[in-house]
Amino acid sequence: MPRHLNLRQIEAFKALIESGTVSRGASLLNISQPAMSKLIAHLEFDTELKLFDRVKGRLAPTEHAMRLYEEIGRIFAGVRQVEGAVDAIRREEQGRVAVGVLAALSGSFIQRVTTTFLQKHGNVFCSVESLSSPWIVDRLVSRKLDIGLVSNVIDNPYVTREPLMKHALVCIMAPDHPLTAKTVIEPQDLNGKPFVAFHRDTDMVNLIDNVLETYGVRPDVGLVSNVTPTVCEFVAAGLGVAIVHPLSLSGFEKRLVARRFEPEIPYHFQLCRSVDSRNAQLVETFAQVARAMALQISSSMLIAS
Repeated sequence: MPRHLNLRQIEAFKALIESGTVSRGASLLNISQPAMSKLIAHLEFDTELKLFDRVKGRLAPTEHAMRLYEEIGRIFAGVRQVEGAVDAIRREEQGRVAVGVLAALSGSFIQRVTTTFLQKHGNVFCSVESLSSPWIVDRLVSRKLDIGLVSNVIDNPYVTREPLMKHALVCIMAPDHPLTAKTVIEPQDLNGKPFVAFHRDTDMVNLIDNVLETYGVRPDVGLVSNVTPTVCEFVAAGLGVAIVHPLSLSGFEKRLVARRFEPEIPYHFQLCRSVDSRNAQLVETFAQVARAMALQISSSMLIAS
């Protein structure tokens, strides 16, 4: 009479499918080949399914076997999620910082800030979410986030705000671009030139467009994106120039050249936290690292601007 399946049978089946042979599967489970074969035979009997064809002394999985393997894969993925949740809960007891970051800073900048922070607080559980600025503020107010990096247009009485790297936007280009010969880029320099622009739904685009329209300049816009790191990648590939905030250039120091743009287009990001922030000391440490990283990027990228 068929019996209920047991975990050891499922482990043996999974190991056999993934390794390809009984001997390698047995080695993965640290059991003998006869024991491995017995587990597979019992699994076939208990499921009443033909899971393997015997072909030239080897076991070849049937269609039933592959369907069962897919289900087992989902189960084991769920187990790994539970293990991850357990680890997260364990680490949260040692401290937790939840960070929200807008897309423009979601690349190298936030990675460098978080890495430096965790070097000082290795036992802290840190989560990072890339969201739009309004969503970040909403999650700060509802205490789902501890600290956020948002655009300069955000204003909410329930969060404290401070400017992060006040600086005018800069014109960026590949190192071999002809405009690198100039120390200051002016609107007329961009007229008819290949240009990588932002989508209309970004708050920075109106500032840039207003200046270009005022001077009657029409760059040749061949690419658009709503994500600054993507804009930087296009520019680094030589597909045009762009106007961005220098803080977005983290990670591109060797691939892009930044030049001052005149007339100046002032812009800054903001460092926000809820007025009654939990984990206040950890949050302040994260903020200090973010400030220091912004200053470091400012010094390295703008020295030639």
